[in-house]
Parts: sequence; C-alpha cells; structure tokens
Amino acid sequence: MSEAAPEPAAVPRPRREVPLVPAASIAGRALVSVIAIMTFLAALAAGGALLVAGTSRDWQAAVSREATVQVRPMPGRDIDADVARAAEVARAAPGLAAVEPFDKGQAEKLLEPWLGTGLDLGDLPIPRLIVLRLAPGARLDGPALAAALAAALPDATLDDHAAWQGRLSAMADALVGIAGVVVLLVLTALGLAVAFATRGVMAGNREIIGVLHFVGAEDRFIAREFQRHFLRLGLQGAGLGGGLAALAFLVANLVTAHLAGGAGADEVEALFGTFALGPRGYGAIAAIALGTALATGWMSRAIVFRHLRGLG
Repeated sequence: MSEAAPEPAAVPRPRREVPLVPAASIAGRALVSVIAIMTFLAALAAGGALLVAGTSRDWQAAVSREATVQVRPMPGRDIDADVARAAEVARAAPGLAAVEPFDKGQAEKLLEPWLGTGLDLGDLPIPRLIVLRLAPGARLDGPALAAALAAALPDATLDDHAAWQGRLSAMADALVGIAGVVVLLVLTALGLAVAFATRGVMAGNREIIGVLHFVGAEDRFIAREFQRHFLRLGLQGAGLGGGLAALAFLVANLVTAHLAGGAGADEVEALFGTFALGPRGYGAIAAIALGTALATGWMSRAIVFRHLRGLG
C-alpha cells in the first residue's frame, strides 16, 4: 500500500503593512475641511488686500498727474473772464501738458449726482473749475502757481490734490493692515486646529507610539510618519481652499465685467478694480496654500517630537 504524497507547505501570505497613522478617518476628513475653509479665508483676505493696494496705487498715480484751479463767482466780476484769465496764468506754468477750463454746463453736470437732473441752477453761485494735466515726468510747482493765481485773481485757488493723496494712501494702508491681521488670525486658528488634531491622533495611538518608542524606534521615524500624514491632509485642504479662492476671484471678475455700468458697479470697481488679480495675486494664493500645507506638516512633526521627548 503506497503512502499518500505529502501536502505542499502553505505559502505564507505577505502581511499587509498597517500605517502608524490611519490614512483615512473622520477626524482627518474634518481637518481637511477646516484647512480648506481657513485657506480660503486667508486667500480671500490676501487677494482683497492686493486688489485694494493696486487700486490705491492707480488712484494716486492718476491724482498726482492732475491739479485743479477753482474760480469762485464774486459780485461785480465776470466769471467767464476770470476763468479765461486763470487759464492764461496756468498755461504759463512749466510742466503742464493741458489746461482744460470747464464751462457753465460742465460745472452744472458735475452736481447732477448729488442734486439730480432737470433743475435750474442758473441762479446758484456755482464755482468753475480748470483741470491742469501734467506732462509725463514733469512736476508742478504748486506754491509758485498758487502765488501767481492769487496775484492775478482774488477768487481763484489751486488744489494740487495732495490732501486726497494722503487720504487715499491712509485708507489703503488701513485696509491692507486689516487684511494682514485677518490672515494672521486665520492662520493662527488653523495652527491651533492642527495642534489639536495631532494630539488627538497621538492620543488614539498612544500605546503603539509608546511601544515603538521604548523598543528603540527612532523619534525621527515616528515624527516622519505623522508629518507625512498631516502634510497630505494639508495639501488636500489647502489645495481645495486655494483653488476655491482663485475661482471666487475669477467669478467676481466675470460678474463685474458683466454688470459694468450698473447700479453700484462703479463704486465696487473704484474700490477693488475689476477683481483681476493677475499673476502676482494668483501667485500669492498659491504661496498661501503651499505655505499652509508645509506648516501643517511641520507643526505636527514638532508636536510629536515634543511629546516623545516627554516620554524620556
């Protein structure tokens, strides 16, 4: 009777490597959402600050290229003759490319946004304006021109818009400063969220971390696992938030272009422009998103190192 052939030895199955930090969890998805929201808000604030700063520079450049002479009506004087005389004095000043006196109709039209149309303004003492446009690269000698106007006419004054430039600059600086504070607050809140999330993951894996630490696993290995995990979450959340912020500015740009000339459109465009960020603005959004992701990974690594040092 022949013996039965021996059964072949079972081939050992390769064991699936279990990551130290779970790749997918409810807490991880929640952190991705938090990172996305915070990045979105920070990118909006930074983009808004760049828009306001750019619009302010355009305002100041435009205002600095012009000055205004105001001729007030006075009893017993011919205002048309005074306007002509003031324009003659202004044309003699160096550095001017154009001198444009406003007639009575143009002066009344300037009041329509406040007084409305259809009113008889003939009896009102409306001042007349003369717009002075500077030549490229030229600089107006304001005090000299003001003195020449005062000597020629008692009812003419020069406004070089320096006060407006100062106000515009102060307003823009304030808005940019507020946006910067908002970005810092948002990133601080994000840092706290990442810190709590890292400690929560460590608390859920404290037995494994403790065993690895006491059997001789290097702290760098454990910290690197956490850093990779949170860097991946940071890239997902920051990429989503930054992408949504860029999309929001693109949509705002299209909407303002579509509603150009409508009610309130001019005021919005005067403050933010056309919401066209340009390469610099979108580069800032990308930098915020990338910086947020890298900071998320670095912060988790630092927290893990600090915890492991406490274990001795």
